[in-house]
Parts: sequence; structure tokens; C-alpha cells
Amino acid sequence: MSFTEKSMQRIVDKLQNEDTWLNLGEGLLKILIILAAANILIRIMKVAIRNIFKLRNLSPLGTNIRREETLARLLDNVVVYVIYFIAIMMILSVMDIDVKALLAGAGIVGLAVGFGAQSLVKDIISGFFIIFEDQFSVGDHIRIGQFEGDVEAIGLRTTKIKNWTGEVHIVPNGSITEVTNFSLHNSIAVVDVGIAYEEDIEKAEKVISELLDTLPDKYEELVKRPDLLGIQHLGPSEVVFRIVAETKPMMHFPVARKLRRDVKLYLDEHGIEIPYPRMVMLSRDEQLKDTGV
Repeated sequence: MSFTEKSMQRIVDKLQNEDTWLNLGEGLLKILIILAAANILIRIMKVAIRNIFKLRNLSPLGTNIRREETLARLLDNVVVYVIYFIAIMMILSVMDIDVKALLAGAGIVGLAVGFGAQSLVKDIISGFFIIFEDQFSVGDHIRIGQFEGDVEAIGLRTTKIKNWTGEVHIVPNGSITEVTNFSLHNSIAVVDVGIAYEEDIEKAEKVISELLDTLPDKYEELVKRPDLLGIQHLGPSEVVFRIVAETKPMMHFPVARKLRRDVKLYLDEHGIEIPYPRMVMLSRDEQLKDTGV
């Protein structure tokens, strides 16, 4: 009997062996169970992720719906990849394939990639937590280190901040150690108004208070009626009053400019003078004449 005939005979004997079919059926059953369990686990994890984001949307702070959807899909993909990877490793083990060598090789490759891309991994992880923790969103006015401006885009690797003069700063997420967000809560506009010492202070306070009563209906940026705190300090030529106004986030600068304009015009209408620099010049002849020399 030739070598080919012997090989064919072994294959036929193996196929006719009952244990071969039992082992094959058992292996197929295990593979089907693994795949079914993986699909069930993926569905459970996706439902859990959606429920978590539904709870986040019920929080008092507003959330960006598009960003929440992006993050949910990202987590869905991560869950699918991880569970299917584990399932494939289990299937290979069922097929009597040594997965230890594969994992060892993958570990060495991953270690090499990790050393070469440490900053990239750090940026991605930091970007994920920035989005997940809702530290800031597109349109917020923030300060990161020396950069301040409006957030134009948030990615897993970088954040883009546009300055009020037009420059766009691209900041790696891994370098963001602290963030100041000016858009989460209301802002405060502070306006100082100087009144001449010769004026009636009580009258000036009354006039300014009358003006402040009319401002909430005039400017929608105001959260409530501005407050006149009183005399802030006594200057060289003026008594300085301080006005504070609570505004919507990042609206304190335009509101402060409008307040200064309205106060100036209203004081002019009531004949109350805002001091301005004055210089008194005396000639030597006038001084001698006054002293009688």
C-alpha cells in the first residue's frame, strides 16, 4: 500500500470514528454558545450605555445631544470590539489553537506601539474623559493655560479654541491639566460711576436706583435688576458708586458697556455732573496782586 493510500485510509478511519464526530459536534456547540453569549452581552451593554446617557440628559445642566450621541456610539464600538475579541480567543481555544503565542505576539507589538505613541494614547484618553465628564462643550468660553476663547471643536485628540481676535488655538487634550469654564453659570457685570463732590449724594443714589429699576425690561441679557452697592471709594475728584448686575453667561462685558452709557445719559438728564480732569492755572502777576505785593 502506497503512502497516499495510507493517508486516505487514515482520513476515512477518522471520519468513521464516532469520537471524531462527537468532538466536532461538541466544538460547534461551544462555538455557537460563545457567539450567542457574546451577542447577548453586547446588547445588554448597549442598553446600559443608553440608559446612562438618558440619566445624564435629565441632569439640571444642559448637555449637547449630538456630543452625547457621538460618545454613546464610541462606547458601543469599544464594547463590540472588546467582546468580539474575547469571543474569538475563546473560539480559537475550542479549536485547539494555541492562543498564548498569539497573545504574546500581540502583547509585544502593543508594547512597541505604546512606547512610540504614548502622547497619542494620553490625548485620546484625556479627550474621552473631557467628553464623558462634560467639562466643556462647543460654544463655551473657556481658558486653558494661556489660551482663552470659544470652543470651536472637541475631538478625542485635540480641542480647538478661537480667540476673540480670530486666532484658532489647537490644544492636545493630553496637555489639558485644568480648565476654567466661563459659560456654566451666570456672569457679573461691575460698573463704577464717579460723581462730583459738589453734587448731592443722596439725590445721585436715588436717580441711579430709578434707572436700574427700568433696565430688566430693557435688556434681556440681565437676569435680575442691577444692584447699587453704594460708595465704593473716594477718589481725588469724585465719589465712586459701584453697580453690579447679574447677566447671562459671558454677557457681562456688553451689559457693562450699556450700563455706563445709560447711567451717563440719565445723570445728564437730571443735571448731575460726572467729574472730569480740571487744571487751574495762576500767573505770577495774579499771585503777587492777591498777596498785595
